[in-house]
Amino acid sequence: MNLSTEAVGADQRFMALALALGRRGLGRTWPNPAVGAVVVENGIIAGRGWTQPGGRPHAEVEALRRAGKTARGATLYVTLEPCSHHGKTPPCADAIIAAGIKRVVSALEDPNPKVAGAGHARLTAAGIVVNIGVGAEEARRDHAGHIRRVRDGRPQVMLKLAISADGKVAAAGRRPFAITGSEARDRVHLLRAHSDAIMIGIGTALADDPLLTCRLPGMEKDSPVRVVLDGELRLPEGSRLTQTAREVPVWVIAGSNAALEREQTLAATGAHIMRVAGRDGPFDMSAVLKLLAERGITRLMVEGGPTLAASLVAADLIDVAMLFRSAKIVGSDGIDALEGLPLAALIDSPGLERVKSEPLGADIGDVFERK
Repeated sequence: MNLSTEAVGADQRFMALALALGRRGLGRTWPNPAVGAVVVENGIIAGRGWTQPGGRPHAEVEALRRAGKTARGATLYVTLEPCSHHGKTPPCADAIIAAGIKRVVSALEDPNPKVAGAGHARLTAAGIVVNIGVGAEEARRDHAGHIRRVRDGRPQVMLKLAISADGKVAAAGRRPFAITGSEARDRVHLLRAHSDAIMIGIGTALADDPLLTCRLPGMEKDSPVRVVLDGELRLPEGSRLTQTAREVPVWVIAGSNAALEREQTLAATGAHIMRVAGRDGPFDMSAVLKLLAERGITRLMVEGGPTLAASLVAADLIDVAMLFRSAKIVGSDGIDALEGLPLAALIDSPGLERVKSEPLGADIGDVFERK
């Protein structure tokens, strides 16, 4: 189907809106992708939708519901291929057909084997014109967690580091040090809200007693699942994490030999205990990520400490690195960003490239992505 320059421009604008709508669900729709959809009739928006918390209803169904009878003969813009299989909801492709949509503009084919082109094919078989690829690059970034989980059996991993001018992340003795300013800290809280889960190691949990919630005004409800790697179940019952475990989920990943008594004690606080089998010693990070993916996590933010960061870097499991750089000096006795590795192992990795750098108050935010 050949489109005029004006029509192509309209498709791009409406897809940009669908992508923006889809981002409203980031961190809130897992295990489903955060999809956006727009119904347009004669250049006028008739209905907007995005995947609702918990993954249902789907974006297409929401947009069609809001459009009502206006959807008949209209165009639907959607950021990911409509599903074609019966899951916990009927197929979105069937809903689109029943609504009388005449054209679907879809950013991406869904790599999920249960869909994988079948949704587009069902629409085409029903006489609906289907155009694929508008906004594809941006959609791949927005749906990276879903794609990673489907293709690789693990979440998309984003590592966040706040680094002083002399390459440190904490003061001597792992004492906390306010490295970045308020603008960078606000950005971190937004990143938390857009993540399904946030992970730290037990060392960070013991040293910092963090809360790991989103504390931007009005967004507290968007806090991610909080995950602690704790081989021997040393997390104190009186920590801020366990004290709030019934309000915001806390998952503690233990080694196979951790004491059952400790598991029972922590479980009594409301924390959910999981175990990763394996040899004594550091966790197999691939096994940890696989476990999280099996429980539906698609977007994982990692904030925890030089040891955890270094293990992920060494295993080449970083997909996005967010580095918040400060002009402050910690001192030579401070803690390096990566345990046993130079920072260059991350920022000069052949598998990552810097895609963005922006000022955040007195700090600089650098974004690295997997090539």
